[in-house]
Amino acid sequence: MKKWSVLFLSLLLVLVLAACSDNEEATTEAVVDDEGNTVIKVVFKDDGPSNPEAVKYYDALAEALKKDKDLNVKFELVEVAQGSYAEALNLLLYSGEIPDLIYFQGGDEQIAAQGLLEDLTPYIEKSEHIKNVLQPHNKARLENYPYLLWIKNLDNKVPVVRTDFLEQTDAGKALLQEPTVDNYTAFFEELMAKGLTKNGVTVAGDIAELDFIFNNAFGVTTSWIEQDGSYVYKKVTDGEKAKLQYYSELYKKGILDNQYLTKAWDTKEDAFYNNETAVIVGTNGKVVDFYNSRQKEVNGDTAALTILPPAKGEAQGYGATSVTKETRGLAISSQSPNKEIVFEILDYLASPAGLKFDSLGYEGVTYNMNGDTAELTPDYYANWFARYWEPVDADYGMKISESTPLLSAPAQASQTAVGEYYQQDNNFTIPEDQISNWDAMENIYKEYAADIITGKKSIDAFDEFVTKWNEAGGEQLTQYANETIK
Repeated sequence: MKKWSVLFLSLLLVLVLAACSDNEEATTEAVVDDEGNTVIKVVFKDDGPSNPEAVKYYDALAEALKKDKDLNVKFELVEVAQGSYAEALNLLLYSGEIPDLIYFQGGDEQIAAQGLLEDLTPYIEKSEHIKNVLQPHNKARLENYPYLLWIKNLDNKVPVVRTDFLEQTDAGKALLQEPTVDNYTAFFEELMAKGLTKNGVTVAGDIAELDFIFNNAFGVTTSWIEQDGSYVYKKVTDGEKAKLQYYSELYKKGILDNQYLTKAWDTKEDAFYNNETAVIVGTNGKVVDFYNSRQKEVNGDTAALTILPPAKGEAQGYGATSVTKETRGLAISSQSPNKEIVFEILDYLASPAGLKFDSLGYEGVTYNMNGDTAELTPDYYANWFARYWEPVDADYGMKISESTPLLSAPAQASQTAVGEYYQQDNNFTIPEDQISNWDAMENIYKEYAADIITGKKSIDAFDEFVTKWNEAGGEQLTQYANETIK
């Protein structure tokens, strides 16, 4: 049914585009309001006209563009139906209402395949600011898929622990100096032996978060591992087998939370704040910032967080970064008559003035100026967030007070850490005719991994898993991988 729905919607979109081409004048003429402002339609998750803060933000952005760029624009926010944003957005686009600027959080590939999204490459090449703030993973993703732009830091996750707990252990000091798998185990064991926590580490539902710590140490460094001149999928390698055996040992000792399979993100975090577990894993930057603030709020300032290094073994790192495409981001409609203006707005948001507005908010509300230094207010920390770009080492055209930093020291350390270990993955987009097989193969892995870790199956069952994985489509996908990866 899902496939037929996609086919139907794709056909509907083709008809919409055909209608657009038959009525070219209606789709290429810019709309100008009574005050001479070019109307820019924007669709952005949670930023519809019913959101007064979003309306205020875009009105202020229009004023800033007039002041700094002499650009006369008015933003018209488009409401999206409740429910899954990706599905609701696609229904909006299929209806024929195609805003100038579109935020995607999935579902963009089928839209791009219909020619609805503008190739951003030539715009970025001649940009004044954006080309200078792109990070390596942004550049690589744009080369592979030039329709989405999302200038944010790497989204790798890092392990964190209370600093006061770390300082009470001898193994913690050894771990920071030499983060081997054995030293990680010893650290977890000492935390538990001293009664600081019930278990060493917990994760939300599966082992994906745990893999950010340990994958590289077991040689599981990229999606496809080169062995004897050909590529093998990481989850059917000997390194994966050794890693699952290690996880099963952690589970048996109670180091890995025995309730991890039923943990959700909120119960995982509660276990951390309540000291049931010593270590959790969170996305670097603002998520770590939130964990740090909440931990100090619950347990005092000495509970501020320390970022733990990735485990060291055959390799070391927090995991390879996929560069096939951005998983979310902003696109410009190829049907828009305002493409140049829309990109000029995006480029302005990467300038010092634009970054200052988008990142800091409103003077006198979310920050105050003290000479040439901005001091952030409680309202900033409670309510403000950057809707657009957050480049590393951003230039805001002024200083930020050290007493009110954008990010706490642990959050900044987490961003630095993932940057130091940045590595590109060699994964690729799964061919459409193999997606259903891929889903089945991933489910087989999750089932066997959970059973091996929890002791329902011995590690010997790993070979049985590999056989089933290959039979479910693994052989075909492996052949494709060896033809595709360069």
